[in-house]
Amino acid sequence: MANEAVTITVYGAETICASCVGAPSSKETYDWLEAAIGRKFPDRTFVMDYVDINTEQEDPKKAAFVERVWEEDLFYPVVLVEDEIVGEGNPRLKAVYKELEKYGFQTAE
Repeated sequence: MANEAVTITVYGAETICASCVGAPSSKETYDWLEAAIGRKFPDRTFVMDYVDINTEQEDPKKAAFVERVWEEDLFYPVVLVEDEIVGEGNPRLKAVYKELEKYGFQTAE
């Protein structure tokens, strides 16, 4: 598992979550996470995926999670590492990094 790509998915929308006024947009969060993870773990392969929760999804797994975002009133953006929610609304890098470490991510020395 040490060299397999890990998928980080950000579910969000162009409009900022009503409960997250003042927080970065979902796309800004996506870009910020991609840059921060790349700096923290430069030797690891990861895949970033952005899913617009206001767009119909062809992938049944993504469609089901979008439905969950709406049904459970999750704060978006919702950040997943593989299938584990690691943050919603204004995610914390520490939580994302902690989950990535479970997949063998280590800081470059």
